[in-house]
Formats: sequence, structure tokens, C-alpha cells
Amino acid sequence: METSAVPRHPDSLDTDLVRAQYAPAATYLNTASSGLLPARAGAAMRDAITTMAEGGAIDALFDDVEAARAAFARIAGVPATRVATGASVAVYTGLIASSLPDGAEVLTAEGEFSSTINPFHVRPGLKVRTVPLEALAESVRPGTALVAVSAAQSADGRVADLPALRAATTAHGARLYVDASQAAGWYPLAAHAPQADYVTSVAFKWLTCPRGATFFVGPADPEGFAALRPVFGGWVAGERPWDSCYGPVAELARSARRFDETPSLISYTGARRSLELVEELGPDAVRAHDLALADRFRAGLAERGLTPLPAPDSPIVSVPGLGARQPELRTRGIEVSDRAGNLRASFHLYNTTADVDALLTALA
Repeated sequence: METSAVPRHPDSLDTDLVRAQYAPAATYLNTASSGLLPARAGAAMRDAITTMAEGGAIDALFDDVEAARAAFARIAGVPATRVATGASVAVYTGLIASSLPDGAEVLTAEGEFSSTINPFHVRPGLKVRTVPLEALAESVRPGTALVAVSAAQSADGRVADLPALRAATTAHGARLYVDASQAAGWYPLAAHAPQADYVTSVAFKWLTCPRGATFFVGPADPEGFAALRPVFGGWVAGERPWDSCYGPVAELARSARRFDETPSLISYTGARRSLELVEELGPDAVRAHDLALADRFRAGLAERGLTPLPAPDSPIVSVPGLGARQPELRTRGIEVSDRAGNLRASFHLYNTTADVDALLTALA
């Protein structure tokens, strides 16, 4: 299990910068569903829409895609040449699934998010084996081709033991696929993404980007890179995209850009500004802030005789049996989720101790 070496304190962030960018209209504790968009991203997207409406230089918006790619690469601690841009985790899971040989065994965790694993189930010829998350590393065996896991589980926030999984996959010659959608933005991704073979992440949750921006980190080794077939590659997958608009692409990009989907430009215009903000605030500071708020919530639950599902070192806290209270809490201006009967609260950079206390008071 990953443990934090960062001191936890809810005042770790530049609060003036946060307040200038976020103005939630409610007590918003639902980042695990969707993050709030910062003001700078919204303003940039509005300008881009105006450009499109007035017939301005739309091609210039592709610069935002490249800036967002580079920013995510820095957050993940990998070179930008390993990063592809797209719109969906499921598409990249499908890319990996389509490249596995017939008969390959894929190992996944019970209750894993569907986009992370479903393409392996629907592709004929693969053997998918499912075990409890805590048993994932010990279940890797000779013949396992791939382990697919979320860095943090969507349903309850449990954090995967990625170092143990990397050691196990290395020992057995398997590859490791990590979905960082519930982690990128608060988790120390740069400490783990470089060692994974594949990483995906939507950006509309903890990275507070618009929907429509997703990142994929491809293999660092030439053999793994060559084994991925860019089955959905269009003109943007060419080494020279603007020379690849007609007929088969003559030369695929030499970088992970060969796995790009044609981008939703306005989404990446917003993503560029959101990722800039994450970098300005600092991933370590965001992590300390988020985990401190989650700790405060867990302590308050204990005082009220309530026990959340165990998910240490995670800003996602799920309380069994309270999911049905989600509609009531919404009427009181508190946004949380109902997941499998559990009340799921998620704490991020725009939240405060007052938000935590508001939810605790409402639950009492």
C-alpha cells in the first residue's frame, strides 16, 4: 500500500490562487465524479469558441494540445514523447487489448472501473482473471501477460500497491497497465508512471480539466512500443500530420503521438490552463491538502460511530449504507456520490475544513 511521506495540512496550498480560480456554488465534495473547472480554463475556452464563431485562426488551437501534452508529461514524470492525447480511457484500454496475442492472460482487480477492463473482456481470445485488489501482486504468475489496475479505486478510493505490482510483473515478464484517472492530480504519479508500461488518465477529475481530454503514456521500451498497433490512428497520427490528410498515412509519428485521437480542440484549450494551475500549486501541496481533509472527515466519522471503507492515503472516502442520503444532501447544498450504496465523498484543492465540517454536521 502506498503511504504518504508528505506532511498533511489543509493549509498547504496557495489559497489566494485557489480562490481566484474556483468559486463553487455548493459544498462540492464530488471530484471523484468530476472536478471543478478553474476560471482561467473557462475564459480560454470562451475565447476559443469566439475564435471558431468568427472564423479566426482555428489551427492555432493545436498549440494547446501540445502544451497540455507537455504539462501532463511533467506531472507524470515521463518524456512528452511517451504521451498520446485522446478522449477516453476505454479507447486506450482497447488499444492495448487489440495488441495482445491470442490466449494472453490479463489479471484485473475485483470491482475495477469498467473502462479499465471491459475491452479485455469483449476481445475474443483473451483470458481475463479477476482477484481481490489486495491479492493482485501475489496473483501474478508465469503466463500472465498484463496486469490492469487503477492507481486509486473509483468505488472506495483504495490505493493500489504499485511498487509491489511492478516487482511482480517484472519478475514474471508481464506488463503493467495503470489507470490514473482517480489519482492524477493528487497522487505522486511521477514516482510510478515512468516504471509502468502503460498509463491512462482522464483529466476531468483531479486534474480539473474539461471533459474530452485524456492522456495515454505508452511503453518506454522499443519492443513494447512497436507491439502497440495504432488501429484508430488517423491523420494526426502521422509524423507530419498536415501532410497525412489523404490516403494511408505514409509515416506514423515516431513518438506516442501515433496513438493520438483527433483532439477535441476546445477541451485541450481548457486542459492546458488547468494543468498549468496544477503545476503552479504543486502536486505535493495538493496531495497534503487533500489527504488532510480526508483525515479530518474520517476522524469526524469515528466520533459519530461511523466507519468508512478502509482506504488510507486516499482523498476518496466511502461510508457504507449512507449512499441513499445523497439526494437529501444535495437539497442541503452538499454534493457527494452514491456508489453501490456507499456515500462517497472526495476532497480536493478547492475544498476547506468548513466543507468537511458541513458534511459531518449534515450526517449527524
